[in-house]
Amino acid sequence: MNVEQIYTGCLAEAAYYIESNGEAAIIDPLRETKPYIERAAADEATIKYIFETHFHADFVSGHLDLAAKTGATIVFGPTAQPGYTAHVAKDGEEFSVGSVKIRVLHTPGHTMESSTFLLIDENGKESAIFTGDTLFIGDVGRPDLAVKTDLTREDLAGYLYDSLHTKILTLPDDVTVYPGHGAGSACGKNMSKETIDTLGNQKRFNYALRARSKQEFVKEVTTGLMPPPQYFPKNAVLNKMGYGQVDEVIQQGTQALSPAAFEAAANEVGALMIDVRAAQEFAKGFIPNSINIGLEGQFAGWVGTLVPDLKQPILLISPEGKAEEAVLRLARVGYDNCIGYLKGGFATWQAEGREVDTVTSVSAGTFAERYAQNPDLPVLDVRRKSEFDSEHMVGAENLPLDYLNDNMARIDRSQTYYVHCAGGYRSMVAISILKARGFSNLIDVAGGFAAIKQTGKLPVTDYVCPTTLL
Repeated sequence: MNVEQIYTGCLAEAAYYIESNGEAAIIDPLRETKPYIERAAADEATIKYIFETHFHADFVSGHLDLAAKTGATIVFGPTAQPGYTAHVAKDGEEFSVGSVKIRVLHTPGHTMESSTFLLIDENGKESAIFTGDTLFIGDVGRPDLAVKTDLTREDLAGYLYDSLHTKILTLPDDVTVYPGHGAGSACGKNMSKETIDTLGNQKRFNYALRARSKQEFVKEVTTGLMPPPQYFPKNAVLNKMGYGQVDEVIQQGTQALSPAAFEAAANEVGALMIDVRAAQEFAKGFIPNSINIGLEGQFAGWVGTLVPDLKQPILLISPEGKAEEAVLRLARVGYDNCIGYLKGGFATWQAEGREVDTVTSVSAGTFAERYAQNPDLPVLDVRRKSEFDSEHMVGAENLPLDYLNDNMARIDRSQTYYVHCAGGYRSMVAISILKARGFSNLIDVAGGFAAIKQTGKLPVTDYVCPTTLL
């Protein structure tokens, strides 16, 4: 028996490969099929089943394409109603993969169809659980993502409590827990950076599992939940009803366009231009009205948070050789309408003498010098509210990037703002969006709050200042 976790850091998502005696199962695959097919081929194994723990909200799963290419059976837990051919298992139903078995444990709560898959090894021992978004390392799944239901989040949290206590916590302490996500995912609020643990450790250290009653559990898991990104319910619908083939999405999105063709496409179809270069590279020169969301960060998640329409036509400005990666990462969260990329990147655009724009970016040291001369400099902190509440610069206004589109009117166009985030990624995203909307008086503080604090010359407080823009 072989169990492998296939972890994708930019989405904080874990898929799983299980192989035994020439047969394999995949749990919660991402949109691309090649890694799973190649992994099975290396073992000379046939992919027999594709198990889905639930209808995912934070990414588009690869179950449909993978099933089409391998002939594997898609398996969901009880109550699932997919809009395509799949096996909807009964609670307790078992599936053979080589000489091991996978038992379905219906564990509603995160969503009503959510299920945990229990791996039983060759000796009949309960070996591991693949918990999806039911149980994480250090947390449990958020109970507010069910699509089209009259259940409240408190109702779902109650179901989750029952699922954990009747189906999971009754298992032996040495069972390995393989969750669907790690730290950085918006599917929970307190996830560990660790992505594997024993159930015994989770019983001792997971705050949600130590609740003394259902009432206490419901209160703890529903307190402090921030609204999920707007693309979550849209991805859940795609996973439930189906979607286009990823190979076709990549073929369309990787069409190389000359600067003239690129500009024409942007004008004719109203395409959103996304520049995926690093923040400081973008600052030195970019195509006017393009948005910077760098590939080196949580690219797909930020596109999903900030771009409201999954069908929005998208054009890419990317470093050489990075276009396909960007198209794939867009497809992972359901943005399938990328229509091409700028051949040769920004350098080609610039070489033709076309119009360019820039962002003024200053070091934290320079910012400190200017602040010393004028302590009333307007400062815009685009970190999340929880980060701001923990520690921030005195007098700064908090306008989280997550809610920038809804709060833009609160920014004074006559002011010159110094904009920062934690390290420089999100501030450039925010500035690029604001510049595309006609804001011009924006200065980036390179290195973000980390650099600001490191200067030791700027006032920092953990007091929640009353000028938070939410």
